[in-house]
Amino acid sequence: MGNTCCVAPATTDEAEPRRVDAPPRDHHAAKKPAATTTATRQRHVQEPMPKPRARARDKAKPNAYDWAPPRVLPARGGGAAASAVRVLEGVVPHHPRLRVTDKYQLGRELGRGEFGVTHLATDRATRERLACKSIPKRRLRTAVDVADVRREVAIMASLPDHPALVRLRAAYEDAEAVHLVMELCDGGELFDRIVARGRYTERAAAAAARTVAEVVRACHAHGVMHRDLKPENFLYAGKSEDAQLKAIDFGLSVFFRPGERFREIVGSPYYMAPEVLRRDYGPEVDIWSAGVILYILLCGVPPFWAETEQGVARAILRGAVDFDREPWPRISRAAKSLVRQMLDVDPRRRPTAQQVLDHPWLHHAARAPNVPLGDVVRARLKQFSLMNRFKKKAMRVIAEHLSVEEVEVIREMFALMDTDNNGKVTLQELKDGLTKVGSKLAEPEMELLMEAADVDGNGYLDYGEFVAVTIHLQRLSNDNHLRTAFLFFDKDGSGYIERTELADALADDSGHADDAVLDHILREVDTDKDGRISYEEFVAMMKSGTDWRKASRQYSRERFKTLSNSLIKDGSLTMAR
Repeated sequence: MGNTCCVAPATTDEAEPRRVDAPPRDHHAAKKPAATTTATRQRHVQEPMPKPRARARDKAKPNAYDWAPPRVLPARGGGAAASAVRVLEGVVPHHPRLRVTDKYQLGRELGRGEFGVTHLATDRATRERLACKSIPKRRLRTAVDVADVRREVAIMASLPDHPALVRLRAAYEDAEAVHLVMELCDGGELFDRIVARGRYTERAAAAAARTVAEVVRACHAHGVMHRDLKPENFLYAGKSEDAQLKAIDFGLSVFFRPGERFREIVGSPYYMAPEVLRRDYGPEVDIWSAGVILYILLCGVPPFWAETEQGVARAILRGAVDFDREPWPRISRAAKSLVRQMLDVDPRRRPTAQQVLDHPWLHHAARAPNVPLGDVVRARLKQFSLMNRFKKKAMRVIAEHLSVEEVEVIREMFALMDTDNNGKVTLQELKDGLTKVGSKLAEPEMELLMEAADVDGNGYLDYGEFVAVTIHLQRLSNDNHLRTAFLFFDKDGSGYIERTELADALADDSGHADDAVLDHILREVDTDKDGRISYEEFVAMMKSGTDWRKASRQYSRERFKTLSNSLIKDGSLTMAR
């Protein structure tokens, strides 16, 4: 669950949260904490979901990202401060009396994300099956987290009714959580459907790619930049062969206006456009991400790959696409032509979503070559999907164990070091503070740490930069979060993730885990070849370049900024232009 209802200014990293249905707020008022009146009743959006006024995003907006530090909204363990935050107020219309359970019967858990848990929801009157994502307010630790949820709700409410876009049906809020009721998509992820088929062809890849392009066109036509297009965010509406493929996650999406430029580094590494790393981008990034998806659909592996974060980023910046590996020699010239256009490192030369749909290969998708792409592509897709699932489960465990108290400790440490209470920590304050808490870092190491963390080079750390330093120091001293994730898989406490435990963790809905995929993961992770995964091997996998997602989106933002800064320092961004 991510960004929710604002437009990023051209010269800032992130936009100030802005209500969709309310008049524009005073700039200084916008920085005040959310209302503190206890929200004891749930708010309900009647179906069909009313659309926000079309010109809401054209209103004047204040400069943003000038909050420091982000407010930690909940009190420890939740309580009155958490329940007082009114997340949906001013974002969507609401009804003050109904509860989510008045209209829907909540059933089994369908999945978990960074902030929320999704359950099956059955309409008590019609028996229609839907999905309900519940976001506990105790997980919304900062004003940015609240703004993220607001933006996502506003964007989902503003998008058109389109067969390829999951529809938000209702929204509720009570003292403990926000509940979003939407269409149920229980047909599995895009890659899972592909690997389940006995035969996979270029025509099937074209059909999926066309849906992705239609999603981009619909978003851009309504002033929405998705910013996180990836296969995991596309689910089939049902299990039938002709079920509709739908985009289901708008957590990092933002409203944009023509010509507007963005600087915040967000997204998922494999699918991130080079201009995102340069921190100067527009909606063309969605075309790039769709091109990466198309490349993977056709050959089973990402176009840009390396073992380290910097390596992957440099590969993206170079933009050299390999069309020699199997099965590219058998793929049509029209398909390769479209991939090349979508993965052009110059965003000005990339086609629009409409031009992608008008490309001969997609325009006549039903007539694309029906020659099988071979078992190698299906095998690669399965391996790629399940390795990500393994790491995603581990990240989820870490996220669930990143407590409110932990964030509160970081906030208190910032306040302790910020001795003049100006929302900034200087090098001297950092030295004094680290000495107070017993750090044994030598002064040169502190200076190097300060230089690395001060991503904007202004000589002090704001709260976001301070969080990155704190997490870095915690990881230097212990790996408690990784140990917790490891123990989640190591059910018998043997000190190893054994094959049966890995199979249980990666089993599909039927309880089956593919032996070939398990073999692949063990080959990749089990470096001493003893048939099991030790803690050290697990840590190496989690820290490898295959996944940059962090347990907290705020930490992810800071990590991406640090990566961008390192690329500037080593000249990669300049050389790639």
